[in-house]
Amino acid sequence: MGGFFGVASKEDCVFDLFFGTDYHSHLGTRRAGLAVYSEEHGFDKAIHNIENTPFRTKFDSESVEMKGNLGIGCISDYEAQPIFIRSHHGSYAITTVGKINNAQQIANEIIDDKTHFFEMRNGEINPTELVAAIINRKDNFIEGIKYALEIIEGSLSLLILTPLGIYAARDKLGRTPVVIGQKDTGFCAAFESFSYLNLGYKDYKALGPGEVVVITPDNVKTLAQPGDEMKICTFLWVYYGYPSSSYEGISVEKMRNNCGRLIAKRDHITPDIVAGVPDSGIAHAIGYANESGVSYARPFIKYTPTWPRSFMPTNQSKRNLIAKMKLIAVHDLIEDKSLLLIDDSIVRGTQLRETTEFLYESGAKEVHIRPACPPIMFSCKYLNFSRSTSEKELIARRVIMELEGDENPPREVIDEYTNPDSEKHKRMVEEIGKKLHFTSLRYHRLDDMIEATGLPAEKLCTYCWNGKE
Repeated sequence: MGGFFGVASKEDCVFDLFFGTDYHSHLGTRRAGLAVYSEEHGFDKAIHNIENTPFRTKFDSESVEMKGNLGIGCISDYEAQPIFIRSHHGSYAITTVGKINNAQQIANEIIDDKTHFFEMRNGEINPTELVAAIINRKDNFIEGIKYALEIIEGSLSLLILTPLGIYAARDKLGRTPVVIGQKDTGFCAAFESFSYLNLGYKDYKALGPGEVVVITPDNVKTLAQPGDEMKICTFLWVYYGYPSSSYEGISVEKMRNNCGRLIAKRDHITPDIVAGVPDSGIAHAIGYANESGVSYARPFIKYTPTWPRSFMPTNQSKRNLIAKMKLIAVHDLIEDKSLLLIDDSIVRGTQLRETTEFLYESGAKEVHIRPACPPIMFSCKYLNFSRSTSEKELIARRVIMELEGDENPPREVIDEYTNPDSEKHKRMVEEIGKKLHFTSLRYHRLDDMIEATGLPAEKLCTYCWNGKE
């Protein structure tokens, strides 16, 4: 995943840029970068590896040394960015969020025109560089950006820093957000709406699907009007979004409370304690506790002071051990207790099984699991989520293959398992619960989850749960 932040200011923008970008640290763990421009100093850029070091630590010197009234920054799980480009459009810096499924096809067409790309260490083309190359095929920025949004299969939102201002564009189906903030000295553009509030900005507008604007210290001008169709990612509310974020005017924290409330309405057990898996499961669990009347508590705490999220060895067995080591038990709240645990989702199931075993070892009598979303059946093909994986690694798909005796069950069979009222779904859930050693397992229903957002189903992307585009 990734997030970005941009500032166009009548004053030096680096302070706002530094902290606005830092407020996106929950969206990426590997690379971060800042690029600025001023008439006096021109362009300047810095990129650092943040895998085991917080953004603020790595960019502390740049926050003092960089100068400029225009700037963009990003946090990324993937490629190093922003990148600088020199073309017939002039010099500019660009940062992107999204996923390009037809990258090789587009690259081959561009290479045929005798354009070359610098490969990343894994041999792939930097997707942000590819977007710049697409834009450069047109006569001006606005036509180039519209062309990129049109031909890319997957998703694309971007910021482009030029000497005259910052271009901002939201994905053509609005799969990821872009919001604009305003204060007396200028404007900012961000992925997360909360990221500018403590910097003195107020909400100005949210870009619609496919909308393109140019931002200067004095105004925000729309260059391409938004489209009517939207498919924003529902998982942003369920898991990726920070609790203080809002998308399409819907608060992440409120949506998660709603999820927990609706899960509780359909449940029929009475545990001693309701708890959320830190951190994204907490608000879901509070909603469940408030609706059910069962006490909310924290039977285990995640130790975070010296354990950055990205500090994980490549060896899977060590990864599982470290994930378990982060959890510190509160034995008085666990011993001989029946616990109901809410996590945002179950992907492979490995980590939640480790957590459940940890609770049993700490004295729990029962551990009931209530994921805050339906079984994940399909790998995301629209966003570069770090949780995306091969479909055969998904616990739900593995169980379906076992139940059907078929490594590639037909799509119509998989569709039967996505129906929460079907016998196949009930068998699948029962088998997953057995495999992961849960006392009981009950998933959130898709219709209830959609209701929790308060948005019409047709405006939400639910592909990973039902495979519908």
